[in-house]
Amino acid sequence: MDASALSNPRMQAMLEEEKRKAMANEIVAKLTDVCWDKCITGSIGSSFSSSEASCLSNCAKRFLELKMLTMQRISSPR
Repeated sequence: MDASALSNPRMQAMLEEEKRKAMANEIVAKLTDVCWDKCITGSIGSSFSSSEASCLSNCAKRFLELKMLTMQRISSPR
């Protein structure tokens, strides 16, 4: 890719969108890894037990809240 392509606003918007997608995929992968290890304690069946489902829900909520708080703190002016 040459320098003129990088200065193209359309190309910049497309690159930003790809960055956002990559970040979202990274967050989902990390969330899945952390919450799965924490909440799934039994053998894998066709559905989650009620305690596993509750744990996964709470874990995902807390993970996303912490991620959002962290991003707000990083992006806010000091």
